[in-house]
Amino acid sequence: MNTNLTFDFSVNKENNTILVKREFAAERPLVWDAYTKSDILDLWWAPKPWKARTKTMDFREGGHWHYAMVGPEGEEHWAWVDYQSIQVQKKFTGLDAFADEAGNINKDLPRSKWEVVFEDKGPVTLVELHISYDDLAQLETTLQMGFKEGLALAMEGLDELLATLKK
Repeated sequence: MNTNLTFDFSVNKENNTILVKREFAAERPLVWDAYTKSDILDLWWAPKPWKARTKTMDFREGGHWHYAMVGPEGEEHWAWVDYQSIQVQKKFTGLDAFADEAGNINKDLPRSKWEVVFEDKGPVTLVELHISYDDLAQLETTLQMGFKEGLALAMEGLDELLATLKK
């Protein structure tokens, strides 16, 4: 793995936001596919030893992604993303929430708005995640759940996967 790839994770508690900047050693079309196609997302989105499992995905404006994070003992934590806007291979936005297996959003857990931006840097792609919450309590809850650590591990899994997909 190229250890010179950028990974910045910053929290702004005044604005209830998280900004993640992460470079990947692959060209933008492949990284875009890794974030927008369920068969590829299922291979990396969860931090090992967890796995992501898509129930349904309709990647279009107004579409959604309904998936579970499946633990090593078979436990499932469901999530739902409503896609809002898409600019192919440039960025997409969506509302991310915890849900149940039927797709009902859990209003007792944090919901966030994501803007995912892809920047072509030649053989490397920079992905910026702009994540915002309605209030500080939701941001704090997300951080306490280990979001930073889990996301970092998942992105390491994407590094490994991209190396195999480029061949």
